[in-house]
Amino acid sequence: MSEEMLLKKTSRVLIQADLEPVQGSRFQPTGFPDLGAGVFERPDGTRMILVESAQSMANRLEKVCLDGDGPEIEENLKGLPYVIVQLHGDVKRDKEEEVLHIDTWTSSLVEAHRLNSPFIITCPEFSKPFVQKMEYAAGKLLDWHKIASAIFAYDPNSLIHGIFFANLGDGRVRLPRALSAFIEAEGIREAVSGGVKNNAFDPTGKIRVSGLEKDVYGNVPYHRTEYTAQRITAYFNLDIGLFRGYHLKTPAYDLLIALSFYKIRKFLEGGLRLRTACDFKVKGDVRVIEPSGYSLPDTDQLTRQLRNAIDACAAGELFADPPVTRLETKVVRKA
Repeated sequence: MSEEMLLKKTSRVLIQADLEPVQGSRFQPTGFPDLGAGVFERPDGTRMILVESAQSMANRLEKVCLDGDGPEIEENLKGLPYVIVQLHGDVKRDKEEEVLHIDTWTSSLVEAHRLNSPFIITCPEFSKPFVQKMEYAAGKLLDWHKIASAIFAYDPNSLIHGIFFANLGDGRVRLPRALSAFIEAEGIREAVSGGVKNNAFDPTGKIRVSGLEKDVYGNVPYHRTEYTAQRITAYFNLDIGLFRGYHLKTPAYDLLIALSFYKIRKFLEGGLRLRTACDFKVKGDVRVIEPSGYSLPDTDQLTRQLRNAIDACAAGELFADPPVTRLETKVVRKA
């Protein structure tokens, strides 16, 4: 059976990649406020740790498509729709008379809520045509095909990573994440170490800068806990059944799959320095667990597929015109 047919007959693609530290054997996992590291046990007693959460992985998979840190898109993906916003306004600093002039840029590619960002969805130049394209109205049944088509037209990434339009109308429009990922390590052991921040001329910390009384002076000893593991694995789950359920036209469906695979490949090839003390490389081959017999295309193949899909979607008028929607939003300081 051809790989194209394998994708047509499955509802999801499950991908795994084994990882290892680029040097040594220790790594620093993600941490959570008031919890610390996400250590847990499997039912068989194997000690596990969550190295990277689904929320963080979504951010990392979005970032691989940016030009640097954004807010614009990388060169290979030029022509893909998104919304970019210039934020401007004069605001006063706290308890000061000085006026700060805000003049910066953001986009649906970097905003945590994507198209639902208040800097985007509250702008009439965007929201009015967007709502019309969705045929959305309070008290009216939702047409998910038209909703998905409208989101695709303005920012396909929002379909891949999910979106909740809490800032739109009665908040009924929400689409789940289609591409999910996380990193786990099994058979873990703690690797405890420490150090000290030295003050070369006053270890007591009594000599201070006038006006700065934070406890950042003197010698400050500290400890740190890293981990070793028998195995570290990155997991990816692409719900193509969800894409299929939106009943989008074939070029749009093809683009969403190619873009999702492209994000996975780019992350595994260049996005594995998660923290200062957490830098990985792929160990062995990337494995497609489901559907059996399918292999993940390489980056060059995916780039060609994406370019072809972008051209086909543009020719079929599936994108906003122009594809990059440019807005201006005035910002003020909360009283």
